[in-house]
Amino acid sequence: MTTLHLPEPIAAYFSADRQNPDALARCFTAQATVKDEGRTHTGLDAIRAWKAAASTQYAYTTEPFALDQDSGHHIVSGRVTGNFPGSPVNLRYRFRLERGLIASLEITA
Repeated sequence: MTTLHLPEPIAAYFSADRQNPDALARCFTAQATVKDEGRTHTGLDAIRAWKAAASTQYAYTTEPFALDQDSGHHIVSGRVTGNFPGSPVNLRYRFRLERGLIASLEITA
């Protein structure tokens, strides 16, 4: 199996996702958006709250296994395993980067 080489902001996101809401929020621009489970979270406070809620409700890990590019976006496929209904599941993370940070992220099945 080959090693997946993620762009630094995306690698930082997956690393921070194992830590805490503050670490995760530091991966994003001030006006970033995250779309997940039909909701949009805009700005660092909303992103921090989104991560805190997910961490409170579920324990999970994500293992990225593929990286593609499309129209200026980096699309990471990852296997998410945890204590949530339907685990494990493969999700797609669509990142748009800006000045070394994440400007937008959309998570879909």
